Amino acid sequence: MPSIFKKIDRIKPAYDFTYNFVMLLCKLLLVIDILITCMSVVGRYVSFIPDPAWSEEVVLSCMAYMAVLSAALAIRRGAHIRMTAFDSYLPKVMITFLDILSDLAVLALAVIMITVGWKYAIGIGSKGTYVSMPMVSRFWMYFPVPLAGVAMVIFELESLYNHIKSFYVKEGEA
Repeated sequence: MPSIFKKIDRIKPAYDFTYNFVMLLCKLLLVIDILITCMSVVGRYVSFIPDPAWSEEVVLSCMAYMAVLSAALAIRRGAHIRMTAFDSYLPKVMITFLDILSDLAVLALAVIMITVGWKYAIGIGSKGTYVSMPMVSRFWMYFPVPLAGVAMVIFELESLYNHIKSFYVKEGEA
């Protein structure tokens, strides 16, 4: 059975690439957020620096993208809040089983985020525009939910694989 894990482990660079891409996207969104916010605040007090009307909506949209995408990143790192008070009292097999159960629940949530989020993005989102930017569809305001759902599915599949692999391959063997 461990030979199949060696074959599947070749996919790890794709997970690493996805993680690095989403992390880069979050970093770029944070820089954009900071620059637009600084320009907007300074523009209120310095007359020759513009204070565009669209700044608040763009900043809020960037924050929405960062919030859901960073939550997807936390899945891969195992950085989400979890209940570990009883871990020292439970057998390792039970803890792994509960982790798998948790991963399946989050995977179900990710699928719901993709399907419902996409329906909202193309339904409600495509019918309106940003108030201060009438040429930009509100699709982009709803799109972070299905986008993060896709990232969550990718990282949950990796997490599930690692948990299942831990049943068959001991830590020193991999």
